[in-house]
Amino acid sequence: MELLVAACGRIEDWLQANAPASAALLRPPAGGADIAAAEAAMGVELPATLAAWYRIHDGVDENRAPSGAVRIAGILPNARSVLPLDELVAEYRLHTRHWEHEAGVLPFARTAADTWSGWHIDARKDEPSYGNLGTWSADEGDNPYPYHSDGWPLPDWLTEIAAALEQGRAVVLPDGTEETWTRPALDRGGLTWVEARDARLVGDAVVLDGPR
Repeated sequence: MELLVAACGRIEDWLQANAPASAALLRPPAGGADIAAAEAAMGVELPATLAAWYRIHDGVDENRAPSGAVRIAGILPNARSVLPLDELVAEYRLHTRHWEHEAGVLPFARTAADTWSGWHIDARKDEPSYGNLGTWSADEGDNPYPYHSDGWPLPDWLTEIAAALEQGRAVVLPDGTEETWTRPALDRGGLTWVEARDARLVGDAVVLDGPR
């Protein structure tokens, strides 16, 4: 748990110093009652690390993003935004009741201003991927991340994101592969992640290339 708290602190410090418009979108902490209510609504207990993250911030408030700059709510790789608990509950119900995704896989983040893909945490206690990161999408379902693994433990992933921001580089996967297709960038005073090889997707954003 200490690793997760430290990583979240580093990410928030970086946002405050370099991307204050994104930092301003972080919501206040979720209380124990809020977490318990979400668990009851879904019938799933949050892994301790995910619950600890929500006790730091109850997601990101996309609705407070400046007009035309919703993507700065996407502070996670692939420009994905952390869902507040109530939106996590709604997203989970959509996945399990309408998309027929497996129960116990919690879609805690989605691409900012989009509903078709995102990150999940596996909350199935009997699976080797329990507590680990994965991806979800409307058309492909749920997969561990990185693929062909048991997923990436949430504290380790957040620690690598903190290092990527501090060093101004892409995220490096556990096998040493660099995720060159999603790089941190500054846009309108906030943080987003872009496909730096496509100028059309970068737009006016400034792709990070070294420490700031």
